[in-house]
Amino acid sequence: MKAEKKTIEFLIKNMLTKCSIKLMQREFSSDIFKIENIQLGYIKLKYDANEITINGIVEKIQQLGLDIIIDPEEKLIEEIKLAIFELIHEMNNASSIAKKSEYLVEKLNISYQRMSKLFSKHEKITLERYIILNKIEKIKELIDSNEYTLSEIAYLMDYSSVQYLSNQFKKETGFSVSEYKTLKIKPKFSIEELGKSKL
Repeated sequence: MKAEKKTIEFLIKNMLTKCSIKLMQREFSSDIFKIENIQLGYIKLKYDANEITINGIVEKIQQLGLDIIIDPEEKLIEEIKLAIFELIHEMNNASSIAKKSEYLVEKLNISYQRMSKLFSKHEKITLERYIILNKIEKIKELIDSNEYTLSEIAYLMDYSSVQYLSNQFKKETGFSVSEYKTLKIKPKFSIEELGKSKL
């Protein structure tokens, strides 16, 4: 039977890192599929309709721990998460993190109050706590790199003092920074896991 090629695109929930992209590329690397475009939170596929259905594609995505976004509000939540990921994990810009509400408002063209309300409606934590959890994971990464002093990390992540960073780190992880440094197995969460539960 002649291959019946069709094209479909999906917005993907919790596809927030390059690791997620690699997982998707591996999953959809076969004669049945051709990835036409893939980026954080999005994939466009050409597929052989004789070999797999749309539901089959959705199931493959869900087996990776991801999901399809249909609801416009959920689409906005993913855009918020992506913007926070860029702000904290890619920019390393203290002045931008300090003005996080302005950054998010400008990026997403929605008031911070509405953004916060929608986030709490769809996620298990508040927007502010989600931002804090992202900052803590980035701090762990910076500590593990051994490239920065704690004072430099506090500056990079927009903490007013090392003491403030240390207190929040201990509160969120259960370890002081010095205790964390000595751990052989260090507790870390993937960006996709943040927000799934009250960590």
